[in-house]
Amino acid sequence: MIIFDCDGVLVDSEIISNTIDAELMREAGYAITAADLIRGYIGRPKAEIWAAIAAERGVAWPDGLLAKADALLLERIETDLRAVDAVAAALSAVTEPMAVASSSALPKLRRSLSVCGLIDFFEPHIFSASQVARGKPAPDVFLFAASQCGVDPSTCLVIEDSVAGVHAARAAGMAVMGFTGGLHTYPGHGEKLRSAGVVDVIVHMNDLSAKIAAARGHAR
Repeated sequence: MIIFDCDGVLVDSEIISNTIDAELMREAGYAITAADLIRGYIGRPKAEIWAAIAAERGVAWPDGLLAKADALLLERIETDLRAVDAVAAALSAVTEPMAVASSSALPKLRRSLSVCGLIDFFEPHIFSASQVARGKPAPDVFLFAASQCGVDPSTCLVIEDSVAGVHAARAAGMAVMGFTGGLHTYPGHGEKLRSAGVVDVIVHMNDLSAKIAAARGHAR
């Protein structure tokens, strides 16, 4: 089975989400950019990211700020969200069963896939960290996906764009490939994923089938 992260792998939501978050954090008096958030925090559940940054700055966020960020993101999903370039064609060429395992809350995850016309590739195998005890970099959501799909984790191949996601997949006993083709990619992105333990890096979805075949061939 091929298990995909969603944000930044299937849909180009990371640039939208982190821009919103950084703007609201700056308004609350904390100097941070979307690039800072992307480099340091993507892949983890959003509430955990906000809590970690609040702890680092030593000041709690104003009441309702995270909820405002969530509401703004849901609005932007409806108007601005797009699928990652060439992903639909790439998914059509995959011959193995596929699933999604994301840090996003399940309603937002399903809505993102629906807006981008991708949900039918995965239904009903769509899983969220909100369904398990711990988010990435813990392995829980990947192990949950494998269990629900009735597959051995060791046979799964994960596609991830974040270091947290790579660590989660590896902790689940799964092989993982990095993806750097989202709009949020940055200099050194691929190198960070390689250092985290990916077996290869996909730079564009046009290369997905060939990279999967190579990874599976290497595994055999």
